[in-house]
Formats: sequence, C-alpha cells, structure tokens
Amino acid sequence: MPKTPALITCLAVAPPEHAAQVEAARSLMVRAHRVVGLTGAGVSTDSGIPDFRGPDGVWTKNPGSERMATLEVYLEDPEVRRRAWRSRLDSPIWAAEPNPGHLAFVELERQGKLDVLVTQNIDGLHQLAGNDPDKVVEIHGTFRQVVCLRCGHRSRAEETVDRVRTGEEDPACLHCGGVLKSATISFGQQLVARDLLRAERAARDCDLLFVVGTSLVVYPAAGLVPIALDHGASVVVVNGQPTPFDRVAHVVVRASISEVLPTIVGR
Repeated sequence: MPKTPALITCLAVAPPEHAAQVEAARSLMVRAHRVVGLTGAGVSTDSGIPDFRGPDGVWTKNPGSERMATLEVYLEDPEVRRRAWRSRLDSPIWAAEPNPGHLAFVELERQGKLDVLVTQNIDGLHQLAGNDPDKVVEIHGTFRQVVCLRCGHRSRAEETVDRVRTGEEDPACLHCGGVLKSATISFGQQLVARDLLRAERAARDCDLLFVVGTSLVVYPAAGLVPIALDHGASVVVVNGQPTPFDRVAHVVVRASISEVLPTIVGR
C-alpha cells in the first residue's frame, strides 16, 4: 500500500557540521516555485538497496555483474540471462520500503512545488512512498515490470519471477516466445525518447533542480544539470560523494540524504 504525504509528521535535524549548507539549500527551496528532482541510487541506499558505483556498490564489488546489464551480452548468452533471472529472485528491491529521503519528495509534491521527478532508480520507491506516478519519469526504466524484446508485451515482474522460482531458468514470452528482460534500460539500449524529452523540457522550465543521490557521471541524465543552469535555474546537489558538477552548483550538501532532505524540504 503506497504511503501518503500525511505520514510525514516530523523533520530530521541536520547534523551541525552541515548546517550552513543545509540552510542555504533550504533558502533556495523556500523561494522556488517549480522544482525538478533528479535522483539516483543514493536516495535508496537507506532502504537497503546498494548503489552501483559507490565504495560498496554492486559493480564496485563485482565488476562482472555489469555483463548482465549489457543488452548485447544478455541477448547472445543464455547463461547470462539465467544468472540475471536468479539474481532477481533475491533482489533487495522486493523487501525495500521508502525512507525519509523518498518521503521528502512526497512532501515537496504536497507543497505544490514539485513539477517533475526524474529518477535514475529502477526500484519504484518514489511511487510507493506516495509520489504521483504521473510526475515520476523513470529515465532508466523499472525493475517492477518485464518486457518482451520481440513483441514488446509488458507484464508485472512478479509473474515472471514466480516462473523462475518454479524451475524456468530462462523464461520466454508467453505471447510470442521472445526473450524476456527486466523493463530497465541496459547498456547499449536506447532510452525512451518521450521520457528523455520530458526530462529535458522540465529542466529547461524549472527554477530549481534538486539533485539527490546521484554521481552525475551517467548521461543523458547528468546533462539535465547544464540544461537547468543554462536556463537560469538554481542547482542544489545532495550526495555522499563528490560529483563533476559540484563546482557549478549553487549549493552542495555532502551528507546523509535521509538526515538532511527532510530539513531542506521542510513542511
């Protein structure tokens, strides 16, 4: 059951060592009327979902796992597909719940400030937290659906995962027999054009780009920052590690997302 904005009843207190940056970000947020969020894996780590490129990231610890996210390899190698499906059985996404970082974006929407929320995450936690799905652009797709690479049919991921649990190692499309894949954007796969256009248009029209939990090294999502800056928007970056755009952002807060986001957004 999705959580509702009403569940946000208290605010975290920003750690003293980050108070000045948090207050500066808060000041920009108060003045903003049209906010675009850009979120990455860091917003979901406190929900138990590891990021990809951080010190404890999935690809940092196991570089070979990147092969399962490469479209050409996935299509050509049945063993890679079998490993990919086995990995989905015990994915932490199934048990993950929204954390205060996700709920802060729900509060931002409740305040009427959030225009579009562009997320690089595939976990669906923004929607589970209570954000309007129509405001969320999942630029890298979603783990919670499966798509046939031949006929394009989509279905709930649980249905295919249940087939894997009962013994199908490389389940095929029930409609055409084609290869099934998580409805995420793999390396070598084109982004959905309408999602990218919507994200870029939102970045042009916003007065504040709120960047949270992303390393800003993956394009075209990272390209939203220069688009927003070129059109006069302020940029706030909240991330645990440095990003290539820290030097041009108006405010950078390098702290725990769950701790500082509720304070920046306020009530």
